[in-house]
Amino acid sequence: MTRVVIIGAGISGLATAYAVEQLAAEAELEVETLVLEKQDRTGGKIWSRREEGFLCEWGPNGFLDNKPMTLELCNALQISEQLLRSNDNARKRFIYSGQMLHSLPENGPAFLRSKLISWPGKLRLAAELLLPKRTDPGDETLAEFGRRRLGDEALNKLIAPMVSGIFAGDPETMSLKSCFPKIYQLEQEHGGLLKAMLKLAKKKRAERKAGKVVAGAAGPGGILTSFQQGLQQLTDGVGKALKGEVRTGGGVERVVRKEGGYLLSLEDGTQVEAEILVSAVPAHAAASILAELGGKTTDLLRQIPYATMNVVCFGYPREQIARDLDGFGYLTPKAEGRNTLGTLWDSSIFPNRAPEGQVLLRSMMGGATNMAAIDLSDEEVKQRTMADLQQIMGIVAAPDFVRIFRHRHAIPQYTRGHGDRLLAIAESLQEHPDLLLTGNAFGGIGLNDCVNASNRTAQQVVARLQARLLG
Repeated sequence: MTRVVIIGAGISGLATAYAVEQLAAEAELEVETLVLEKQDRTGGKIWSRREEGFLCEWGPNGFLDNKPMTLELCNALQISEQLLRSNDNARKRFIYSGQMLHSLPENGPAFLRSKLISWPGKLRLAAELLLPKRTDPGDETLAEFGRRRLGDEALNKLIAPMVSGIFAGDPETMSLKSCFPKIYQLEQEHGGLLKAMLKLAKKKRAERKAGKVVAGAAGPGGILTSFQQGLQQLTDGVGKALKGEVRTGGGVERVVRKEGGYLLSLEDGTQVEAEILVSAVPAHAAASILAELGGKTTDLLRQIPYATMNVVCFGYPREQIARDLDGFGYLTPKAEGRNTLGTLWDSSIFPNRAPEGQVLLRSMMGGATNMAAIDLSDEEVKQRTMADLQQIMGIVAAPDFVRIFRHRHAIPQYTRGHGDRLLAIAESLQEHPDLLLTGNAFGGIGLNDCVNASNRTAQQVVARLQARLLG
């Protein structure tokens, strides 16, 4: 019986353990999994909290169903019947600019009618058709890409809010290749974004003519999906399906190499042996835990920064909000000088998020461009969020329900050079063939990315188990 120890019981750690058990069983390998978690609960950033009738997500609120990995996991766990797709409202997204909310246009005519981008800005966008593709292989930032291809106005009103909404990041530092590899590939393959859009639209028309089902182009692609009682139903489901042990309330303090594997020292003074070790904790935590192994790995892990975030949940009686809430919510460009990055209209996205006659709004404050917000008092966070909601949505009443969740290490930042760092980490790990790293610090921050990375990690684990048997 070979013991595989996974550090961290977030979705990455739990999904890795589950996939290892499934793949090992298929390969007729005897494996014992053990998941170690510092906190007294599983789920990591995923935590659905029902209080006073409001369902507040401590971290992410869903995943897109346009990629198969999470849906396949739900099917395997037999929890697919509990899935909850977002309302059609979620397709309507807004940007706050010039003291008003602008609906993000979903097609060409709507873009021409929109007042979000000025006519000079629209003409600059159209000029992207005439620009040559970039041939410099260097790692371009999102801001550099945006200015070069689309212009300053599109960068400030479209790209920067999108980056803050997804990564809580700063486009001046974020890597295009690492954050949005498909956008990089579109320019390289088609010569530009508008050229790519025209070619892809032509291809879709041909597919429709041939009778094929083609997804729409509006929004980020896919439908935002969660569960009736929140996203925690997924991590709870994975945890219940594991055959191995999940041990909470006991973090790993250090790891040392031993004959045939690793020796882990826990905070409670106990020790655990592992033949194969998987770290599924954030990069900064992994750097601390693995420090005594030496080599370059820990230094490289420390070079992956994280953005801070305050998640602010406000509950109101519906009649206290004058405007309609038919939408996903809005993002706020940095140039607008507001306190929050944006607000999700959670009770409009999913049912069952607020009591009857009530609404739940979830605002984000902080990010890479406002790291100091994490140290504000609860009252300051509340007042600044209320000021933004009054300015942007006209809400003058104080909320009846307030919950503030703080994340000092919220989202990893894929800054310039991230791809090179990953290559260097992979090279450094060659000294430790039975140590693997997974999680959202590396190849994608979304839930789908984490599940996909967990599956790949489990495949590597099983391959190494088979190699051990062969001697």
